[in-house]
Amino acid sequence: MYAWQVVFSAPKQGNDPWEWEDGAAAAPEDRETGRGPRFALADGATEGFGSTRWAMRLVEGFVAPDVELTRRSLLGWAVRAQDGWRHDPVLSRASGVELFKLDSVGSFATFLGCELTGLAGERPRWRAVAVGDTVLFHVRGNRLVGQFPPMRADDFGVNPAGVPTVPAALPGVVDRMEFAEGDVEPGDLLYLATDALAQWMVREDDDGLWSLLAGLDHPHRFRELADDRRETREMTNDDVTLMRISVAASWPDQLVVCV
Repeated sequence: MYAWQVVFSAPKQGNDPWEWEDGAAAAPEDRETGRGPRFALADGATEGFGSTRWAMRLVEGFVAPDVELTRRSLLGWAVRAQDGWRHDPVLSRASGVELFKLDSVGSFATFLGCELTGLAGERPRWRAVAVGDTVLFHVRGNRLVGQFPPMRADDFGVNPAGVPTVPAALPGVVDRMEFAEGDVEPGDLLYLATDALAQWMVREDDDGLWSLLAGLDHPHRFRELADDRRETREMTNDDVTLMRISVAASWPDQLVVCV
């Protein structure tokens, strides 16, 4: 089997695209090591400093070949991300109040990372790790068959846990990371969604929702969807990101590029 992803995003309503503070990354399978494809999503804290760059450090580091889904390996991943964030050439050019925020405030981000394993074998699976309220939805035949973490709509937005830039707080966060896994079949879709979007998806769970998300074919359609739901107050006005991962028995015979 094969897997590929597409990412849709929209900043807060009224903000410019460059003010988007989430992060998304993916990496193909590594045939030399036998590791399956990796996918990651992070939601940087609005009240933090350098949140966008922190979210991107986390997701890009997770899809690197030297990270395993164990607490020990994930601690090393987060430590390296912290070091890279603190020495980021863009952040290091800050001055005055910004440098104070870099040292004393920092940032944090909710995070979800997923790996597909055994795609060439008899029992392909997804394995995931999560901190906070970025959520994975596993859909088969327009029906939700799994959600991780298993949150209710009322569980979102109340001081979510996150991966911090403060070194002293990191071991406790890694100890509280959650893990899950499940079987996948050809035709399955996995969705990774940041909190405002994930909360709406939990509320709207039905065949129509999954058909709508499976049919998204252009970034503009996703932004229109987010804006419409914000206008009706069905969705909180926050940065939103959706990664749709398709699992299939063969590669698609066409590639569509949106411009």
